[in-house]
Parts: sequence; structure tokens; C-alpha cells
Amino acid sequence: MKREEALVIFNEYVNSVQLRKHTLAVEAGMRGYADKFQEDVEKWSVAALLHDLDYEKYPEEHPRKAVEILQRKGLSPDIIEAVKGHADYMDTPRESLMAKALYASDELASFIVACVLVRPSKSFEDLKYKSVKKKISDKAFAKGVDREMLKKGAEELGLPLEEHVKNMIEFLRLREKELQAGHETLL
Repeated sequence: MKREEALVIFNEYVNSVQLRKHTLAVEAGMRGYADKFQEDVEKWSVAALLHDLDYEKYPEEHPRKAVEILQRKGLSPDIIEAVKGHADYMDTPRESLMAKALYASDELASFIVACVLVRPSKSFEDLKYKSVKKKISDKAFAKGVDREMLKKGAEELGLPLEEHVKNMIEFLRLREKELQAGHETLL
């Protein structure tokens, strides 16, 4: 499946501006890691675009409902397994590099975006690792982000957390224009 086809499915299910922006940020991470690991950028992009497909309409069934939808749409088993694996409570082992990257990118992408939003510049351009590290230590900042998941994601990718954060900052920086535009890029 191509990114454009995934966007058609995505647009059937997701209307929330916040979820659209989150998805775009996760996709930036996934595309960056696919390129870094010399994997299929298009496939990893599709996994990112569809990972929270059901979150808005079926929050109590997330990501089970997404898995059903993706199976009906005929997506490849590795994308479906990555979508299942991005939620710890699904008890789905993350065996593929794509599944590990999706898990690692999901929470951290949103956390880094939150870090940017509180900066005077509101830009990824001047964001440094030490600023993100400081916010990770600040339990009052972005309370909904599980810091242990951030660490676990980096570990599963085989990277120190510092390197993972630096990678994600760079991946998000590369797509800053799209991320700043937000949901319009997914319409």
C-alpha cells in the first residue's frame, strides 16, 4: 500500500486536528528511522499513518478495531503486527524493527512536539536534547506521557535514550514545515 492510499483510509476515520498532528509527527519519526535503517520508507509511513486509526471513533477498542479494519483492507501482516504492538496492553511482541520503531516513535514524537510548543520560538530548529531531557525529568510536564515507555522504546530499538531523542528531534525538524501546517497536510 502507498502513502496516498493510507491517507484515504486515515481520512475515513480521523477528524481530530490533535490526532492528525500526532499522526504526522509519528510518521516523521517512522520515515526517519526507515531511512536510517535502510528499510521501506513507504511501508513504515503507512504503519505510522494507520496506527491510531481507531482512536477517535473507538477509543475503548484501540487498537483492536484498527487491526480489524486493516485486516479487512488487506494490509500486510507486518504492518498489522506493528499496529498491535504499539499498545503494551495488547501483549503483542514487537519482533520486527518496524514494530519497535513505531512503539519508540509514538510517545516520543508527541512529547517532543509538546516541548516545542512551550518554547518561545515554537520551532524545532533551536530545540536541543538537553531541553527535552529536562522536560523528561519534569513529571509535571506532559503528565500523560509515560517516561518508562520512552526508555523502553529506545531500548527496544537498541539505542541509548539520548540518541533516540536526538534522532527524533532531527526527524521532526526535517518535516517542521508540514508539522507546523498540521492537519491540512493530511487532507
